[in-house]
Amino acid sequence: MSEVVTQLPSHSYATSTSSDDKAVKVELELPPKQGNSSLARWLHHVAFTYYRKTFTVIFVANLVAFIVIITTNDGHPLAPNVGSAASVNLMIALLFRQENFVNLCYEIALACPHRAPVWLRRRLAKVFHYGGAHSGAGVAAVVWYIMYTAVTTKDYIAAPNKWALANLVTSYVLVTMFIFILAAAHPVLRRRYHDYFEAVHRYSGWVALATFWMHSVFAANQYRIFEAPTPSLGRYLISTPNFWTLCISTSCSILSWGRLRRHDVYPEILSGHAIRLHFKYRDMPPFYGLKISNRPLLEWHAFATVPDDDGSGPKGFSLVVSNAGDWTRECIANPPTKLWVRGYPMHGLLYTSKLFKKIVVVATGSGIGPCLSLFYADVTPRRIFWSTPSPLVTYGEKIMQAVKKADPDAWILGCALTRERDGRPDMVAVTYRLFVEAQAEAVFIISNPKLTQRVVYGMESRGIPAYGAIFDS
Repeated sequence: MSEVVTQLPSHSYATSTSSDDKAVKVELELPPKQGNSSLARWLHHVAFTYYRKTFTVIFVANLVAFIVIITTNDGHPLAPNVGSAASVNLMIALLFRQENFVNLCYEIALACPHRAPVWLRRRLAKVFHYGGAHSGAGVAAVVWYIMYTAVTTKDYIAAPNKWALANLVTSYVLVTMFIFILAAAHPVLRRRYHDYFEAVHRYSGWVALATFWMHSVFAANQYRIFEAPTPSLGRYLISTPNFWTLCISTSCSILSWGRLRRHDVYPEILSGHAIRLHFKYRDMPPFYGLKISNRPLLEWHAFATVPDDDGSGPKGFSLVVSNAGDWTRECIANPPTKLWVRGYPMHGLLYTSKLFKKIVVVATGSGIGPCLSLFYADVTPRRIFWSTPSPLVTYGEKIMQAVKKADPDAWILGCALTRERDGRPDMVAVTYRLFVEAQAEAVFIISNPKLTQRVVYGMESRGIPAYGAIFDS
């Protein structure tokens, strides 16, 4: 074992005595978990996350709307109201994937001052669970549109004509596209076949959006005759919520893809496991992420950005990429000189750290990459715990210095066995120790899904606010 501990403060509770050590031991006692039973804790902290709570609230609201529409129908055709409900949910789903709207949600949540009670700030920090609104509204839109298709089928059978037939055909095309999108977005399929999920999501979405516009015209011609006096097609269209929500939905897609650009990349090889990609076309404030690709119609990869300001050249920003899959492996083996960038830079999880007076940052491996932007911003006092094999060899002196500058007493555990459970200390115990020592208000962790969930649960079940990326949004 060539590198057991890169840096551990002398007053810490971690010990390493020789190169033959099989683990770094931490001596401390964790407080007992809160709650009456393990089932109650599981329900509160695992089953009913803020993501799922948001999903449930939106779905229940749609159920209430469904009951209202059915019970208050006054003899007019049911289809226009059902179609409007579907399009409103579709708009909400797309808004929570539009970068500027998501950034606005973050800014509203983070407007809360530090003098507000912790219980309020810890809940506002859950804003990164906005994916629950996206998926909840998306699923509700599909359910509404299945109902709409059933209603239009009944209307066509009762009074067949060319507009009713055109409306019916486009309705079935839309339902088919929506079902494709919903099926591909299932968490299991999404994780296992991510590239296929992206392709189905993108192309089915484009087909659905184009079809929706044609469908709106056909539906307007079919149902405007029930108005007295019968309005013109244009007047009827602009009087319906469906038209305006569709305009917003279309704008969301145009805003993102209209910003598609190909930019020069300046790669900096850190090791055989990691590379840093530098961009010089613009400066980047802290706390933003960006989507990049070398095949913009097939796949996209999101990375946290790090402002570049080391005096070595023009400012700009960089991304730290480590070997975590086929695309990243190819990126390291054959460093790109140009990459596509899409959309507007978007806030991420670590931006919510500004809600707290002091935090503990936990990272494993390349999870230190997103944290660099937090360190650069230097707006929230923090303690740092970074566990990774051979950090200096893998990520280089610049990143090591950035971590030490952000926290001179950072726990940087560089054990060659940290990829194995026996070579890593109890992450929950170390995190808790740092939390108590620093008198922090919250914990943020950037790691793999399994360890993220373990540390977040370990903290939250003891009443400590903890935040880690979610992987089913």
